[in-house]
Amino acid sequence: MKYLILIFGVAIVILACKKEKVEYVQTPYELKIPSHFPTMIIPEDNPMTVEGVALGRKLFYEKKLSGDNTQSCATCHAPSSAFSDPEQFSTGIDGLQGDRNSMALINLGWNTSFFWDGRSATLEEQIIQPVINPIEMHEEWKNVVSKLNADVNYRNMFFKAFNSSEIDSLNSAKAIAQFLRTLISGSSKYDVMYKYQNGFSLSASELAIYQTITLEEWSGYDLFASLNGADCFHCHNGPLMQVQKFSNNGLDATFTDLGRGDVTGNPSDFGKFKVPTLRNIAYTAPYMHDGRFGTLDEVIDHYSHGIEQSATLDPLIEYAFQGGVQLDAFEKNLLKQFLLTMTDESFVNNPDFQEPQ
Repeated sequence: MKYLILIFGVAIVILACKKEKVEYVQTPYELKIPSHFPTMIIPEDNPMTVEGVALGRKLFYEKKLSGDNTQSCATCHAPSSAFSDPEQFSTGIDGLQGDRNSMALINLGWNTSFFWDGRSATLEEQIIQPVINPIEMHEEWKNVVSKLNADVNYRNMFFKAFNSSEIDSLNSAKAIAQFLRTLISGSSKYDVMYKYQNGFSLSASELAIYQTITLEEWSGYDLFASLNGADCFHCHNGPLMQVQKFSNNGLDATFTDLGRGDVTGNPSDFGKFKVPTLRNIAYTAPYMHDGRFGTLDEVIDHYSHGIEQSATLDPLIEYAFQGGVQLDAFEKNLLKQFLLTMTDESFVNNPDFQEPQ
């Protein structure tokens, strides 16, 4: 009986001292989506939280994601370049370069495919790839996880973000994706022009911007959207200035890079690449999938006179038979003035997007 009482007492003490499982309740993150933008679809398995965004922001700038701890996501997607790379091709930790320019990370929450060839269907899936790519960050995720686990601050941040002490590649990608979905650009002069043209109400600050829009910028807007002008609107329109499709825009008559065709194996996709956004285009040089054009003037010249014929050329390029839309010098200048209205200084300089201190 004495032994039974002793065992019972010990059991009570153990149960009394047993810690209850601690849970952390995440804080929903409210995205600042401009009034003229469509709704952003958030994955059900990766809801936006304040804690997740904070972790993703820290991971985006974390050099431990690379094999030698010298490069982060931000190395090739710099805020000062609208989260793109000013170099034609990014250089990885081993001094190797790819053959495609780093895409700007702008309004990704509305994209339906990722990479120039669209080989990833989700943002979370895309984020996994640069870490393990041998010509980029050249690291294994198991090593990244070990490095992050060794940091108590990361263990705490992962727990707060996902209510789990386990750090893994999936939750790392989810956190970075949450941060990237906050990179919304919608406060340029173009936005005021678009809202005015489409009957959206303008705030007092937007009305002040409206007063500064020049005749040249409006004329460039008309050229941009005209079938008989610059004919740009088939691939670039709406608040996102981007159509979710793959296009062969007449860069080459023969292809050294099959683009989307490398993914699908379908000859009708050869030479097609994801249509990029034109937002903040003044910051995102060089241009095209291979960064072949260093200036906006070169881009405008290409669509005016440099279109190359091929079997998969986008049929919506109306004047391809004559090499392009044949803009003269005056029209080219008007178009350029309009393209510069897409510059969003508040996006490039947003303190919430910069490296956390």
